[in-house]
Amino acid sequence: MVPEIPLHLATEITPIWQATEAWLGAQGIEPPFWAFAWPGSQAMARLILDHPAHVAGRGVLDFAAGCGLAAIAAARAGAASVEAAEIDPLALAATRLNAALNEVSVATPEGDVVGAACRWDLILAGDVCYEAPMTRHILPWLRAMAAAGAEVWLADPGRAYVPRDGMAELARFEVPVTRELEDRDHRLVTICRLLA
Repeated sequence: MVPEIPLHLATEITPIWQATEAWLGAQGIEPPFWAFAWPGSQAMARLILDHPAHVAGRGVLDFAAGCGLAAIAAARAGAASVEAAEIDPLALAATRLNAALNEVSVATPEGDVVGAACRWDLILAGDVCYEAPMTRHILPWLRAMAAAGAEVWLADPGRAYVPRDGMAELARFEVPVTRELEDRDHRLVTICRLLA
C-alpha cells in the first residue's frame, strides 16, 4: 500500500522465525512481528504520505513500530524528529535498517516507553490492541498522552480489544494483507484520534 517506501521484509513467518531462533541459538523467542508491514502501519503511512501537513515540523513517536514503516513515513513527510519505540531489540534493528534504506533519521530508544512523560506532538499506534494484556498495559498511558497534549492516532484493522469509545475517526483504508498473517486478503483499517 506504500510502494514509495522500500523495506526489508519477510514473505513467510515460519522460515524467518526458525532462522532467527537458529541465529540467536534460542528456542521459544517471540514471533518476528517486525518482519512484516502490518495493516495498521500501512494505513498510517499512507495517510501521512498523502497528508504530510499532519506531521510536518512535529515530534513524532511510532509506538510499537515493528519494521518502522510509519516512522519512516513521518520522517519522509517532514517531521521535526521521529522516534520508533519497540520492546523487541530485533524490531529496533529492523527499524534502523529500514530507516537507513530510506535515508531518513529515526531514533530507536531501547526499553518500554509506556510510563514515560509526554515529549511528542503526535503518537502513532498502529495495530496495537490485539491482546487484552497489551491493551490494558498501553491504553491508559496513550490516553494520558492525549490528556498531556499529544495527538494520538490509533489504527485498528478490526482487532478484538480496540476501545469502542473515546475515539474520533480520521480515515479508513482497505489494506491488502497476506494470508501468512491474516485470515483474509484485505483488512478494513480505521484510523482514529484517541481522546483523553
